[in-house]
Amino acid sequence: MSNLLLEMKNISKTYPGVKALDQVRLEVRPGEVHALIGENGAGKSTLIKILAGVEMPDLGGSFVFEGEQANISKPIDATLRGISIIYQDLSLFPNLSVAENICAGRDAGKGSVKLVKWGEMRRIAKQTLQELGFEIDVNTTLEKLSIAKQQLVAIARAIAFDAKLIIMDEPTSSLSSGEVELLYKVIADLKAKGIAILFVSHKMEELFTVSDRITVLRDGKYIGVYDKEEMNEEKLIQLMVGRKLEEVERDEHQQGEPVLQVKSLSKRGNFKDVSFTLHKGEIVGITGLVGSGRTELAHALFGLHRPDSGTMELEGHPLRLPSTEAAVKNGIAYVPESRQREGLVLQQSIVRNTTLAIIKKLTNALGSIQAKKELELTKEYIASLDIRPNLPHMDTGNMSGGNQQKVVIAKWLATHPKILIVDEPTNGIDIGAKREIHRLLRKLAREGMAIIMISSDLGEVLAVSDRILVMRKGTIAGELGIQEATQEKIMNLALLGSQQQMKSKPQSGVKAHG
Repeated sequence: MSNLLLEMKNISKTYPGVKALDQVRLEVRPGEVHALIGENGAGKSTLIKILAGVEMPDLGGSFVFEGEQANISKPIDATLRGISIIYQDLSLFPNLSVAENICAGRDAGKGSVKLVKWGEMRRIAKQTLQELGFEIDVNTTLEKLSIAKQQLVAIARAIAFDAKLIIMDEPTSSLSSGEVELLYKVIADLKAKGIAILFVSHKMEELFTVSDRITVLRDGKYIGVYDKEEMNEEKLIQLMVGRKLEEVERDEHQQGEPVLQVKSLSKRGNFKDVSFTLHKGEIVGITGLVGSGRTELAHALFGLHRPDSGTMELEGHPLRLPSTEAAVKNGIAYVPESRQREGLVLQQSIVRNTTLAIIKKLTNALGSIQAKKELELTKEYIASLDIRPNLPHMDTGNMSGGNQQKVVIAKWLATHPKILIVDEPTNGIDIGAKREIHRLLRKLAREGMAIIMISSDLGEVLAVSDRILVMRKGTIAGELGIQEATQEKIMNLALLGSQQQMKSKPQSGVKAHG
């Protein structure tokens, strides 16, 4: 009798022009946390979709669950088997109540139409939340909850369906440090109940915190399964990428002319009295805790939301941004935090996404798109950004996260911006693709582009930025030059609003707030 909950052997998946999986295997034991890792494009997402019944594998593989051959051809098959997946975007219903989200589809696949028993629904939801130790009002509309609590609802939904295997896809990507610790506790509790977790993450520290064993994929192939104790970060990276990663080169930065000057910018409930100057050819990193106002500031700088007060100047001239169109016209581009929800049209091709922001420039007098010109432009960005696979007409929804991010960047580079704002540019991206994005940002800065990089990854901020602004409760708590910046100093500013009273004075018009 096998002691395995899940056993997949020789799993392959072929898309037109792409072999996403090639004879892959995965074995998960009951009650273990099993990490699945690999670079973007390694095949993790495809394997998860096969497990969840969203995709069908090529013929010839073996899929055994609880000792039985599993025929999973659609999502409800996986659910009824006890396999639940919590996607990065949670895939819940924001306009429905917590109870409705937890119980939605409970009677699916049972062959009869039933009236909703609202009292029974609330009872099941309450009981499930209590079993997990979650204090959430089941009558609350989901969209009113924080992302962390929405994730707890997704976990409760899995438990309500008697999940034996829960797949967590990048579960901490939108969580604060405190919320991450709560998730770790929940994972430990689920493990104690005998529930297995398939944990997919690009964050090395998480893998070593929660996992028991680690399966590594590379280029669609199975590399091996390893006990956590026999691994370290360097070994895992080598297994993932098959090569030694080069560090991002930090060139000597020559500060150029001021491009953007922000003076006392405020928006009630979001940020207050923000002032800084951005120069040509420099990368200013903006960091802070979740809720510190970083993204809200980016939205104002891109014309998504109008500030209540304060001024902006672009190359010495007053800048007003009543819309995103005005921002683009003035040479400002914005790569949003969520590439899938805000950055791309996933059902459209690389070509169409790359030219989306400049489509008017590619139309003729009759209003038709000049397809040849559009394709040529896209091919230039595919080559210069090393977008893979090199298939211009491939839907971006079928690409890896790292390559999706490159397409978003290509879309905005096609507008030839003076200022590029990137919000969490490597969120959910593997370490190899992450270094590529970092090198790209440094290259763009060397070529004269002014860049604002918003990131909660302190290692990223320190590796890429020329200067660092730290936000706290909607204000800029202080500025650090890259030579003096450390993770400790950044966290002191983010948490306390002071860095030993900030021995260095703020530069370039930044106001320090205590």
